[in-house]
Amino acid sequence: MFAGMPSKAQAGRNLSKPPDDSERFLPAAGWMRDAGSRIANRWVIKMAGTTAIMTAFFFVYFYLLNHSRLPVTTVPRIFVDRMIAFRPGALPLYISLWVYVPLAPALFRFPREMKAYTVAVLALSAVGFGIFILWPTAIPKPDFDPALVPSLSFLKAVDASGNAFPSLHVAFSVFTVFLFDRLLREMRSGLLLRALNVLWCAGIVYSTIAIRQHVALDALAGIILGGLGGLALLRFLRGSAPAGG
Repeated sequence: MFAGMPSKAQAGRNLSKPPDDSERFLPAAGWMRDAGSRIANRWVIKMAGTTAIMTAFFFVYFYLLNHSRLPVTTVPRIFVDRMIAFRPGALPLYISLWVYVPLAPALFRFPREMKAYTVAVLALSAVGFGIFILWPTAIPKPDFDPALVPSLSFLKAVDASGNAFPSLHVAFSVFTVFLFDRLLREMRSGLLLRALNVLWCAGIVYSTIAIRQHVALDALAGIILGGLGGLALLRFLRGSAPAGG
């Protein structure tokens, strides 16, 4: 053997192991094709499942919002709320959650992933709803007149100030950022898209305070809840076999 040349055993290991593109800045060639094939895989089941989960979520959420049976606690503002200015223009970021969250499970390849995701989402929702039942909360009176901000008036009329702590809007965005990062790694999407994933999540979290739909303590509790849920899901998926279908 020449010096520096790999042995046959080493060459075999290198050929059997896919290249590590986790440190690439730009996406690897073919990642869009991989994403497309993932979305097309069992797309009817994934679309129907996502729709069913979201419908059930909203039904329970709005029922609890309008049927609180215990005294409602107002979550106080803290210094972070004073640091973040009121920005009605952040509404599109807030609404983008409903694109961000369903996009992640659309990239699943195996039924095992879908089942684990469903269980995790239901568990996260159950914890949030349980807190809403046992400790109803609301945000303080907004420091603006919603009637004077047309872009927010409908949101404020439909989604009242209740069900504040923890912010499930924040919880689901943080839960999704962990899952998305795993999926983007699998697709060899590079550091740029993974960074954009984090920025998208951060923008959603910021928007909940900027449009005065939540206060900082709501967001902090949502970050903790979503982070625990996301890490638990990743731990399970890491231990599952690729052929987990």
